[in-house]
Amino acid sequence: MPTDPSFRMTIQDVFSIKGVGTVLTGRVESGTLRVGDEVYFNGPSGVTKAAVAGLEMFHKQVPEAQMGDAVGVLFKGIDKAHFARGDVISGSDADYSWSS
Repeated sequence: MPTDPSFRMTIQDVFSIKGVGTVLTGRVESGTLRVGDEVYFNGPSGVTKAAVAGLEMFHKQVPEAQMGDAVGVLFKGIDKAHFARGDVISGSDADYSWSS
C-alpha cells in the first residue's frame, strides 16, 4: 500500500513493547498514514524504509491517521534504538535526499 508522499510526523516519544514491537508517538503534521503503509526514517545506516504494523489513538486501534491526529505508530522488527525524540518519519525518502 503506497504511503501519502506528503505524510510527515515528528517523533515525540519511543516505546518498546516486549513481544509486540516498537511504538512511536507524535502528531501527524501532514498527509495521511494507514496500516500497511511504508514510511521512511533516517536510521543508523542511512535512510530506512519500514511498514506500519498498527496505529492507535486514545488506546483504540484505528486504520488510518490524518493531519492533526495524535497517534502511536507500531513497527515490528525494528529496535527502538533506531529512533529518538525529534526524528522525523515521512511518506517519501525525498526528505532525506541531502543525507545520500
